[in-house]
Amino acid sequence: MATRRCLLRLLTRRLVPHSPQPLPTVPIAAQTLTSLSHPLAPRAAAAASLRLLPSRSHFATRAPSGSEDDDDEDEEADDEAHYEDEEEGSGGEWGEGDDETPAAKPPSGKTEEEKLAEASEIGYRVVGPLGADEKPFKPYEPVFAVVQIGSHQFKVSNGDSIFTERLKFCDVNDKLILNRVLMLGSQAETVIGRPTLTDATVHAVVEEHALDAKVIIFKKKRRKNYRRTKGHRQELTKLRITNIEGIDKSFLQQEGIDKSESAAVAA
Repeated sequence: MATRRCLLRLLTRRLVPHSPQPLPTVPIAAQTLTSLSHPLAPRAAAAASLRLLPSRSHFATRAPSGSEDDDDEDEEADDEAHYEDEEEGSGGEWGEGDDETPAAKPPSGKTEEEKLAEASEIGYRVVGPLGADEKPFKPYEPVFAVVQIGSHQFKVSNGDSIFTERLKFCDVNDKLILNRVLMLGSQAETVIGRPTLTDATVHAVVEEHALDAKVIIFKKKRRKNYRRTKGHRQELTKLRITNIEGIDKSFLQQEGIDKSESAAVAA
């Protein structure tokens, strides 16, 4: 019943006709004169009220345009002064009177000493490029050596060519010295190192940098819809052995004498 009474009251209030009150007629000329007689009073009062009341709708105040320009000019002046001080080279953190500058590193990011140390760990040393008039290749000699380059060991003789993993810091036609010799041998003697021979060296020349044949890596998991196929080509360096030093080769001269004598007798 209460809700029904409320609804009836609302309906009766809405259905009551509204009688608008007539506004007093004032001539337009009088309105303009009254508005012109006090044009600044309401605006001044509103401005005063705005000045007195604190601003709650803004979290930060903005400076007027003139102060912003002044701040920008001050910042530019400070930056110019800072750059001028840096150009003058005023002593500070880096000390005064330090004319020596640190040596610039090459593009690879390593100095010559670091390159030599890394190459010696692998088992070689770069001597330099091969000259145009040099002829490092010699006839075959019955002498062999076992050298270690990185984690691989090779049995080589004069004139052999081997493929190793890509050697850093060397180019084509560079002369190398393989200083990690494990064993030397010939028809006359055999020398075994413990673990290396300090006096033995093997000379080589870099012939080319190449890529090995492609190896396919295929992975599969049954009933998992998992299949992956990848390819890999290992970077290699081709070396040509030119000479083996550190072993007695006097027997080669004796063999040469014997061959010449036998040829003379046959003639």
